[in-house]
Amino acid sequence: MIERKETPAIRQVAALPYKIEDDGKTQVLLITSRETRRWVLPKGNPIRGLANHEAAAHEAFEEAGVHGIACPTPLGQYAYLKRRRNGQVKRATVSLFPLAVTEQDDEWPEQDERETRWFDLAQAAAAVEEPDLSRLIGGFRAQRRATGRRERLLSWARRQGENLPMLRWFQALMPKQGRFFDQFEDHAATLVAGADALARLLQGGPDVALHAREIYDQEHKADDITRDVLQDVRRILITPFDRTAITGLIAAMDDAIDQMNGTAKAITLFELDSFSPQMRDMSGIIVEAARVTSEVVPLLRSIGDNATRILELTARLVQLEGHADEIHDAGLKTLFKEASGDAKPMAFIVGREIYSHLERVVDRFEDVANEIHGLVLDHA
Repeated sequence: MIERKETPAIRQVAALPYKIEDDGKTQVLLITSRETRRWVLPKGNPIRGLANHEAAAHEAFEEAGVHGIACPTPLGQYAYLKRRRNGQVKRATVSLFPLAVTEQDDEWPEQDERETRWFDLAQAAAAVEEPDLSRLIGGFRAQRRATGRRERLLSWARRQGENLPMLRWFQALMPKQGRFFDQFEDHAATLVAGADALARLLQGGPDVALHAREIYDQEHKADDITRDVLQDVRRILITPFDRTAITGLIAAMDDAIDQMNGTAKAITLFELDSFSPQMRDMSGIIVEAARVTSEVVPLLRSIGDNATRILELTARLVQLEGHADEIHDAGLKTLFKEASGDAKPMAFIVGREIYSHLERVVDRFEDVANEIHGLVLDHA
């Protein structure tokens, strides 16, 4: 009996180009395939000399003309059947990497061969044919489920009290719960903006000071929000969570933006304008961690209804932190070899300082995940 050897699957990489609008909605860029004209993501084979997420970003430029910050930690994998020109069909397994789009060129190599279009997540998930890819896109930023019955009732009563003078007496008797959820979401927005500015800063070039200033401004906004939260914790009679849980969460979030600002300060102090690939990779992880945080925080309005999704997102934050540690160690090793070979000890000292700051940023996002995980255990 002749044994038939199974043909190994083709390994490919793909980018998930996305942007988050001012209203918080996420859009994804899809392209058409060259032959079947179906909607797909930019993808291709691994490229020698490039890490997988860098190869995915390269395909995104070649096929869609977009530039952005690629996260080196894949979002997941999906499979499809690839038909070759000779008619042979092979199974392809694709690693998918988030790409936060910063710009799109007017011209790019495959512009005349494909159509590009921005979709919201639900539309994009429905447009692609691969079930696993549809699931990854649809779950990239899940819609927030409705808030609980009690919160909806209180919100309705407050609105009625504002509109109907006869009900204002009832509004005055309602327990004051503060604006903690709004404050958490406002703070998460500063993390997203700060992470974006940090990633742009680590691209190097003449705009380092501009991006450092943006991080500084976001850090001051975050400080104001944190101060308001701590004041409310002291003066509000009824809080949605234990007071130590509220202060612990806002402190972890504030530490993350503080560390971003510390990174920018160190870079401007040492007058750096070029950075290693590992530093840029860590900034990509920070961008993804901020995006995940901005999704998970609104879900706290109804922990019981959203517990499963919250735990998925906190697990993603822990995964990102673990990968960042690996990148940090690899970067330090490369930095040491380069500094030793050139006999430039100061280059190692400065580079190690930047790596240390970046590592602490990601560590603070893991602290955020731990604080939120604790809330789920206590309240779900």
